[in-house]
Formats: sequence, C-alpha cells, structure tokens
Amino acid sequence: MKILTIQNRMGIGDMVIFLPFIEAIANKFNTPVSLLVKENSKASHFLDNNKNIKDIIILDRDNEKKNGIHDGFLGSIKLIKELKNYNFDKVFIFNSSLRFKLICQFASIKSIHQYPLFKKKKQHLILTAQNFLNKELNIQVNSNPYILINDKDAQYAKSKYNFSPEQKNILLGIGGSGETKRIPSKIFLKFMEYCTKEFECKFFLATGGRTGEQKILNEILNTKFKKNCIRLDKLEINKTLPIIKNCDISICNDSSFSHLSAAIKIPTIVLMADTPILYGSYSPQMFPIIPDNVKTVGHNTLGKNNINPEKIFKKFKEIIY
Repeated sequence: MKILTIQNRMGIGDMVIFLPFIEAIANKFNTPVSLLVKENSKASHFLDNNKNIKDIIILDRDNEKKNGIHDGFLGSIKLIKELKNYNFDKVFIFNSSLRFKLICQFASIKSIHQYPLFKKKKQHLILTAQNFLNKELNIQVNSNPYILINDKDAQYAKSKYNFSPEQKNILLGIGGSGETKRIPSKIFLKFMEYCTKEFECKFFLATGGRTGEQKILNEILNTKFKKNCIRLDKLEINKTLPIIKNCDISICNDSSFSHLSAAIKIPTIVLMADTPILYGSYSPQMFPIIPDNVKTVGHNTLGKNNINPEKIFKKFKEIIY
C-alpha cells in the first residue's frame, strides 16, 4: 500500500509538531509513508534516519509571491501529474483546503482522508490533528515528537567538540525567523553570567544567517564569554543535531532549535515572547518561560525585553539537578 501525507504548513517547527501524527499513520498500516511538504520544513535534513518516512516530495508554493511551480491553476496541474506517478492508494491531508482534495482526486488517489473542509479558522494545531486521526483511524496520538540521531554521528560530534561531563554543555538557540521572537543578547548574556559563576560551561550558539540573528550572535561573541562559545550558524541542520544531542540542556527562543532539541529528548527551556504558549509547551521536554507581568503569551504580546534571566537560570538549575 502506498500512502501520502500532506502537511503544508511552513517551517521546521510545524514539521516537528506533526511528526507523531505522520508516524502514527505509518504504524497503523505497517508501511512507511510519503510526505508532501514545503522546502522550508527542512524535512529531508532531519528525517533521513526515520524508518516511517519513504519519500519526501517538495510542495513548491509561495503564499506571498505566488511564483512557486505549484502555485495557481497550472501549478495544480503540475502537482497532479507528479503525484499520479507515485500511484498512491491513500492520502491523509492535514488541511481543510478543497484545493488539495481536488488535486488528490485528479491524481487518482481513491481513499482520501482530510480535515473538515472550509474550517481552517480557529483550528487548534494539535487537537485538530489528534481528533482527525481518532475519527479516521480510531487511534490516539500523543504530542511528543521524536527525532532519531545516529549514534556514530553523536559520538563523532562528542569527540570533535570536546564535550566533557565536567562542564555544563548548553545550547543557546538565539535565532528566530521573526524579529519579535528574538530575545535580546543582554538577556542571554546575563544568564551566561549567572551560569558561569556556579558552573564550568560551554555554550553552543545556534542561529540562522539573517541580519538580526547575526547581530545577536556577534553581540554575544564580542564579550568575555567568547572563549566559552562555539558558533553553529555555518552548519547544516543534519550536522547540528548530533551536537545538540550531546548537550545537557537547551535554552532557545521560540525557533526551530527549540522544536528540534526537544524532539531529540534534550530538556528545552523555551523563551516565549510573541507566540501562543502551545508552541513552547506541547512536548514534555519543553519548559516555557514567559515575559514578566503577563499571565500568558500569544501573538502581539511583544514581550522579548521582559524575559527575566533570573527565571531562566532558576529553571535551568531545577532541570539539571
């Protein structure tokens, strides 16, 4: 049996969040499934060791510029032809779009399972997926993603970067796609000051290449802590994950690194400044910190300057002891 799963949300975080649901389908039918995902999900960068994934098919759509090869009517025709070549028997669509249903029908996929049509508004990210699989397949799926890291890769990283049990090896996920999600360098630096007063520490700085992210990276490296830091911004994700696997703990903005580190079972403190709390609390490995003087966090909280480094350090000590 050939099964397709469609997860068309953008970004690494959503790909990680939906991974347990995709794997549950593979386990239900005892066969690896194919994924239709966007390139920026980076699925091929961290799912190469996943026995539940067979093929990763890239959905080339640009919601803003509308210039992807699968955009528009002609793009839909192209996608139909591509999917038809796989001869899929079933498809599970984690989306309420009529467009995907029609594409799958024209691609001759006989068994189509999909979120309720035209009900995209106010869908709960996780509960909707759980209810979908419960209704369609009578299975219960927990929100606890897991990414397998090859033991040889982890051991190589451990040796190359001189991990030592005598020190605290800490991932700092200082990047983030949105400017309002990026916690200022001064808050990370204050945490590093607290930390190095009590422990021998090595900090691994994970970020992307955007100007705002590089600014925070350089502000941290241009301090006395530079000798304690290793920058990871030039590494691909598949080279970064074995390094994270060797860390004792991660402290991250709400970014791809918070999702990835939690999924490889590293305790992860998530600094939630401007996103619904769900994104920093869905995994048992996640420990969210929200800005001072608010009861919860969501879009437009704009609280990045009010994340308290003392609270970060307190939670850090609770976890490592």
